[in-house]
Amino acid sequence: MDHLAYSGLPFEPQRAAFLDIVAADPLLCETLARVRDLALPDWLVVSGALYNSVWNHLTGKPSGYGIRDIDLFYFDDSDLSYDAEDAVIRRAAAHFEGLPLPVEVRNQARVHLWYPQKFGQPCPRYASASESVSYFASKTHAVGVRYGGDGQLELVAPFGLDDLFSFRITPNRVMDNRRTHETKGKRAKENWPEISVVPW
Repeated sequence: MDHLAYSGLPFEPQRAAFLDIVAADPLLCETLARVRDLALPDWLVVSGALYNSVWNHLTGKPSGYGIRDIDLFYFDDSDLSYDAEDAVIRRAAAHFEGLPLPVEVRNQARVHLWYPQKFGQPCPRYASASESVSYFASKTHAVGVRYGGDGQLELVAPFGLDDLFSFRITPNRVMDNRRTHETKGKRAKENWPEISVVPW
């Protein structure tokens, strides 16, 4: 298959292709089923596990290749304490036991509390899990999926999917995340040489 088969297409066929690839990937299929059973508020599986799986599919690599972990966001502003988030992380760790990759769980309602200390700059107070995706360092990485109330997969992609399907990592300059953009771009090129990284 031509790895650029979906590059340049309108959003709707890209969305359909993206969700078909995600639904057919064995690692993502099991992960999403388990996440749905965990029943966290406003949850999203985001970022690397998704776009890397699409690149694996399009370049003929096996499921899980190049993926270090699975990022799971949820949004719960009813209790912003570390202890409340930690309790969810512990419950999730038991729930996901046996998956081939670790699942990193983070409450997006709390990010603004720890982000400045970790990254040296302020971070907006997000209003939902979806909103936080639009602040990723690279537009290409800003994707999330979840099951909707109708049982169908829903896509969150604030910048569309053409960068992803064009194997092009494009910076998102809404915050000063140059280092993250460059580090992730370099690592991605090592695993998928087809990728180009747009300079910050």
